[in-house]
Amino acid sequence: MALIVHKYGGTSMGSTERIRNVAKRVAKWARAGHQMVVVPSAMSGETNRLLGLASELAPSAAKTSYYRELDMLAATGEQASSALLAIALQAEGMESVSYAGWQVPVRTDSSYTKARIESIDDARVRKDLDAGRVVIITGFQGIDPEGNITTLGRGGSDTSAVAVAAALKADECLIYTDVDGVYTTDPRVVPAAKRLGTVSFEEMLEMASLGSKVLQIRSVEFAGKYKVPMRVLSSFTPWDIDLEEEAKSGTLITFEEDEKMEKAVVSGIAFNRGEAKISVLGVPDTPGIAAGILGPVADANIEVDVIIQNISKDGKTDFSFTVNQGDYQRALDLLREKVAPALGAAEVVGNPNIAKVSIVGIGMRSHVGVASTMFRALSQENVNIQMISTSEIKTSVVIDEKYLELAVRALHTAFGLDKSE
Repeated sequence: MALIVHKYGGTSMGSTERIRNVAKRVAKWARAGHQMVVVPSAMSGETNRLLGLASELAPSAAKTSYYRELDMLAATGEQASSALLAIALQAEGMESVSYAGWQVPVRTDSSYTKARIESIDDARVRKDLDAGRVVIITGFQGIDPEGNITTLGRGGSDTSAVAVAAALKADECLIYTDVDGVYTTDPRVVPAAKRLGTVSFEEMLEMASLGSKVLQIRSVEFAGKYKVPMRVLSSFTPWDIDLEEEAKSGTLITFEEDEKMEKAVVSGIAFNRGEAKISVLGVPDTPGIAAGILGPVADANIEVDVIIQNISKDGKTDFSFTVNQGDYQRALDLLREKVAPALGAAEVVGNPNIAKVSIVGIGMRSHVGVASTMFRALSQENVNIQMISTSEIKTSVVIDEKYLELAVRALHTAFGLDKSE
């Protein structure tokens, strides 16, 4: 008998009929003798609906108290779907119980809307599992040291599921989504994209950080830290599919690099439309200037991605970096109003219409000329590169957003990902 964690996304929970199918699938696993913990997202569109109501009432509020109430509000979506799933399981004859994050409890810090999990108390859950119950835990949320409800940010249910699996030392964490695994790139952009049977943890971490929407990056970080076995698979296969077949479907996130995986120089093309570029021009080229620019940005809880500092000329330099589009205007205002005057910068300019395209593959470690192949493929399509970022197993470029799909298709072909195995 294994302890299995299932996570279901919002689309999988999008209607009472889909919730009923999830309940039938979970019941199938439980009847096979497995201890089952389920982490559902809110029903599709529900979180957007709730936050939209808040925006109508206070479109530009930015106080801590406002973000506290946003978390209080947004957490109700997962509570509703968890209770509905418990009801559906009970209708299937399965003893089940649902818990909100604070009831487990899932303890987090106090960073409202972007909280991080610090610990999970598994005693209550284990007691229910030992009693033969299916346990349903709300994703996306927890409780801070002061007893306030917090949320983990968009996609946080993935993180909740992996964290629960780590705390319980689960045998496997299955992430059910509206796709049947991890692909070489988005099939909506490249119809020839292939599903990967396995992908290394390192590759998945890079893909998640670079814009792949299959898994949230923090969930992959958790999986890597605690060595949680993960599999991404579809919730839209028939619920009564053979259990052994289902357990081997989708994409396995592995922590071992086998010989077959090493043959692929590039495993996938990741991209992100949701980025913006900010440039602080004419700042003094002196020690500490990067900290002077990025420190206030970090203090405002704004994440920075690609960073470039240009060559000094006449004692001045230009400093550019990318942020999430959702943080663009806030970061731009902060730099223009407070940072630039303090540093004596000539100007702060921005471009919200950029995209990041990346090639990822553990095979890049042992192959030369990968970056040059990437740059040549983009050059042949007249795609101009604005910024470049590299690591051991990835190379990313920032380009005009209008060229994104062209660039992805060109790179997918250039690295042979269109070819059948």
